[in-house]
Amino acid sequence: MAENKGGEIIGAFLAGGLIGAAIGILFAPKAGKETREQLGDWMDETKEKAKEKFDKLEEEIKNRKEHLLKHTN
Repeated sequence: MAENKGGEIIGAFLAGGLIGAAIGILFAPKAGKETREQLGDWMDETKEKAKEKFDKLEEEIKNRKEHLLKHTN
């Protein structure tokens, strides 16, 4: 498995989400205030999901590093 596969997946997920949100906003028949509120909520949710995924990736990297250090000594 590639070294940066998790980072690529997270990046693709976030890029897809941003593109989808932009398209949704462009075609949404809502008032500006309502759209801004919806966008703010979406951004908060996306930021939280990205943080959770980043934390999992960070933990996985830490575990793999520990595993490698155990097996190289």
